[in-house]
Amino acid sequence: MKTMEQANKETVMAFIEAFWNRHEMECTEQFLSADYQERSYQSKEGLKQFAAKIGEAFPDKRYTLEDVLAQGDKVLVKMNVKGTHQGMFFGKAPTGNTIDVTLYRQYRVVDGKITEHRGWIDMVTMWSQIERT
Repeated sequence: MKTMEQANKETVMAFIEAFWNRHEMECTEQFLSADYQERSYQSKEGLKQFAAKIGEAFPDKRYTLEDVLAQGDKVLVKMNVKGTHQGMFFGKAPTGNTIDVTLYRQYRVVDGKITEHRGWIDMVTMWSQIERT
């Protein structure tokens, strides 16, 4: 039988694959709770809008999980994102440069649904990779 932590990790990993890697925006109904709190992008809609911007700017992007740790209802993920800057990104025209950036996300999972998210990304590295000549 799975522990709560194992189940929570599986929920988060499945969400990352569906939402961030396969661009399945409608999967938020499956994975996110009705009272979901988005700490990084202000709202569930803000999360979707940001993901759409990332998808347009880096259409070949791929998130790879490096570490997934769970304790109680919290799941902490360290992952890497790689992609090619092929579309507008916060006013920056496509450069064709690749990115290879580490990011962290913290999720709270209750009764099989993600109820809260916050994230941190190394934007200094990302911008330096986008702007290199």
